[in-house]
Amino acid sequence: MKAPKTQPRFLSVFFLVLILLTTTCKDEVIKTITYHAMVPFYLSVSDVRAQVSVVQAPQELSMPGKIYLYGKYLFIIEVSKGIHIVDNSNPAAPRFINFINIAGNADMAVNSGVLYADNYIDLLAFDVSDPAAIKPLKRVENVFENLYVDKAKGIIVGYKDSVITQVINGNNNPNGYYQNDSRGFAAASGGEQSYGIGGSTARFTLMNRNLYTVDNFNLKLFNVSNPAEPAYVKTINIGNGIETIFPYRDKLYIGSTTGMHIYDASNPASPVKLSTYRHLTSCDPVVVQDNLAYVTLRSGNFCQQGTNVLQVLNIENASNPVLIASFPMLNPHGLSISGSTLFICEGDYGFKALNSSDALTIGQKQLSFLKNITATDVIAGPKSLIVTGIKGIYQYDYSDPSDLKLLSHLSLNKNL
Repeated sequence: MKAPKTQPRFLSVFFLVLILLTTTCKDEVIKTITYHAMVPFYLSVSDVRAQVSVVQAPQELSMPGKIYLYGKYLFIIEVSKGIHIVDNSNPAAPRFINFINIAGNADMAVNSGVLYADNYIDLLAFDVSDPAAIKPLKRVENVFENLYVDKAKGIIVGYKDSVITQVINGNNNPNGYYQNDSRGFAAASGGEQSYGIGGSTARFTLMNRNLYTVDNFNLKLFNVSNPAEPAYVKTINIGNGIETIFPYRDKLYIGSTTGMHIYDASNPASPVKLSTYRHLTSCDPVVVQDNLAYVTLRSGNFCQQGTNVLQVLNIENASNPVLIASFPMLNPHGLSISGSTLFICEGDYGFKALNSSDALTIGQKQLSFLKNITATDVIAGPKSLIVTGIKGIYQYDYSDPSDLKLLSHLSLNKNL
């Protein structure tokens, strides 16, 4: 008589278990999504090293980077691709001579006919005493840190638009690919040696038989007593946001996003920190003349908290730099000083020449303002004023800074 009551209870338990199983399965349902992403592609370190070569023919300029003047030759970096060598004996008619193919190249310096350049993680040396017949001399391996290097996969040499299919279960981040794999979305002479002139945004410089380089965090030293045999010496940690290095007399002036560091390099192999002048977070190149340092601060893609000003510092006591003047600018980038004229690149706004004879009134003494160019860095050379930007390389006669005369323009091939 009790059996009929047992069957409904059994069925109820059965359906309850079924419901729980069904719910559990729904929680574990796997979803597949498809989306586009810029995917890095890699080459092994050995393959990247094997690709370095001297192209015995001039190449067209497409994306100019740093510039360097040595004797009558102008060296122009083709961003991440290599270095153009230009005969600049006549600034009104510069002539491309040769090209060095160096993947990942961003900086350079020249010492007594020897060119130093970075190749992602390595330092390279080339004999450029005859720019028409360049010879590789030495490779110093694994001396630079680089965001484009993955120890397991190799070196990122480019990106390609790819369709990504990803399986997620609610705990995965569909954008995790970007988080895990996307990287980089970042003159003086000694002894008998002869050095060239770099721009104010340089990360390589030469002084007293040493090559000094900076990355985002460190100052690296290389002994170049024998120019053809650069030898790594050591690394000095400076801090975050290091951007530029400028040599003057026996000191190194290092620009960062948060300030200017001054190092005493009177003992070239062991630079000693003297002081740090701190400012608001801004992109920060610096040049020096006598007892004054000129610093440009700007806002921009990597300096959103910054301001747009020119600051003048008294550095007579290098252990205690003092701000003596500040002037509003539009969007200052690189700068150079020659005699009593300070030249400032204003990015998309153009290029300025200011009278620097009185440090307290520089901002009120504009000599000229070229608004028809985009300017990011400048070198005041012995024959011409060399200005670089995203539209090419401009050279001016600056014998009268209030009347800059265009001598030549190396334009870009946008099809490359």
